[in-house]
Amino acid sequence: MGFVPLQPDNRKGLKDFPLSKQIIYAMGMMGWSIMLNLIGVMLIYFYLPPNGEGLHNLVSQRTFLGIFNIMAIILAAGRLIDTFYDPFIARMSDRSTNKRGRRIPFMLFSIVPSVIFCILIFFPPTKDISRSNALWLVLPLTLFFAATTTYAIPYTAMLPEIAKTMEEKVRLSSFQQVGFVFGMIIASLTNNIADAMGNIFHLQDRMAAVQHSVILLAIIGGISMLMPVLFIDEKKYCHSVPSSTPILKALKESFSNRNFFFFIVACLSYFMSISLILNGLLYFVTVLAGIPQSQGPKLIGFMVILSLFFYPLVNYLVKRIGEKKLMLLSFFLLSFVFLGISSIGKLSIEPKLQLYLMLGMASFPLASLGILPNAILAGIIDDDVAKTGDNKEGMYVAVNFFSAKLGQTFGIALFAILTIYGKDPGHDMGLRMTGISGAILCALAGIIFFGFRNRAK
Repeated sequence: MGFVPLQPDNRKGLKDFPLSKQIIYAMGMMGWSIMLNLIGVMLIYFYLPPNGEGLHNLVSQRTFLGIFNIMAIILAAGRLIDTFYDPFIARMSDRSTNKRGRRIPFMLFSIVPSVIFCILIFFPPTKDISRSNALWLVLPLTLFFAATTTYAIPYTAMLPEIAKTMEEKVRLSSFQQVGFVFGMIIASLTNNIADAMGNIFHLQDRMAAVQHSVILLAIIGGISMLMPVLFIDEKKYCHSVPSSTPILKALKESFSNRNFFFFIVACLSYFMSISLILNGLLYFVTVLAGIPQSQGPKLIGFMVILSLFFYPLVNYLVKRIGEKKLMLLSFFLLSFVFLGISSIGKLSIEPKLQLYLMLGMASFPLASLGILPNAILAGIIDDDVAKTGDNKEGMYVAVNFFSAKLGQTFGIALFAILTIYGKDPGHDMGLRMTGISGAILCALAGIIFFGFRNRAK
C-alpha cells in the first residue's frame, strides 16, 4: 500500500531524518506516555482504590441518575473541556511563523505546566472522602490535559512532515510507539517505586509514598519531552509553510475526507475500549486474578515487551497485506482477548495463567494498533496536502485527538460507572462487565473500519 506523495517542491532541500533523531523524537512520546499513563493507570486507583491496598477512597461513589458517579463526571468534564481546546492549538501551530518552526515552540511552552499539573492531581486537599477533593481534582486535571495537548498535537503533526514515504512513516511510527510502550512500562512501576520511596524516606503513609513516586516519574517524563525540543532542528527536516485556511473551513474539510471519517470513528470506538481496559488493569490483576499489586508491573511488562518483538512483523505485514487488513485483524483479535479477560477466575484454568495467556495474545494487536494509526493518519494528511496544497497537518491531528480523547473520556467514565457494580474480591461484576464492554467496542471498531478505502499504489 502506498500513499500519495507530497508535491515535489515541498521536500526539496530538506535533510533526511537520521536514526539518532528518530530515537530522540521517540523520547518525546515516552515522556508524554509516562504522564498520560500515570493518569490512566493510577488516577481511579488512587481516588477509588480496591480494598486492602493501603489506600482509601478520597471521593464519594454516590451516583446521579443511578449510574453517573462523581469520578465519572469529573473525568468526562476534564476531557471534554480539553477537547474543545484541540482545534485552537492545532490552528495556532499550523499558522505559526516562529523562526524555530511551527511545532517546537509550542512543545517547549507546554512541558513545565504538564509536569506541575500532573503532580498536583495526586495531592488532594484532604485524606478522607470529601467534596473538596472532587472540586480540587477538576482544576489540575483539566489543565494537565490542556498542557499535554499543547505538546502532543504539534509533536504528532511533525510526523507527516518528517517522513516522506509509507515505509518511513511506519518506521518512525514504530519508534514513536516504542517510546509510548516504554512510557507505559515506567508508569506501571508507580506502586513499586512507591514501595522503594517508602523504604528510603521511611514513609508510613501509603498515600505519601505514591505521591513521591508520582513526583519522580512526572519529572522524568518532562525531561524526556524536552529532548526533541533541544535536539531536533525543525527547519532542517520539516516543510514548515503556514496554513492560511480559516479554522472552521479546515475542520469542515477534515471531516469531509471519507477515509479520515471512517478512520476517526473506528478509533473512537477502539480508544473507548482500550481506555476501559487500561483503567481496569490493576483491578484485573489484583481482584480477578488474585495477584498482589506489586506483581502487576511484571504482567504489564510481559505484555508490552512481547509486543515489541512483533514490531518487525507489523512492518513486514503492512507491505504484504496492507494497513486495512492488518487493522481489521487486530481489532477482532483484541476483541477476543477482552472477552477472555472478563472470564478470569470463572473457568477451570488457573486465573494467573489465564491472565498471562490473554496478555500474551494481546501483544500482537497492541503492537499493530500502536504503530498503524499514526502512519495511516500521516498518509491521509499527505493525500490532502497533495490535493489541496494546504499544510493543515495540525488540524487533522487535532480532529484525530478529538476522536481519541472522546473515546478515552467515554471509556474512563464508563469504567468509573461500572465500578458501582463491583470492584472488590467477591464482588467483581463491574470488572467483568468492563471486559465484555471492551470486547464489544473493539469489534465495533473493526466493523466501522470496513468503510476505509485502500489508496491506490
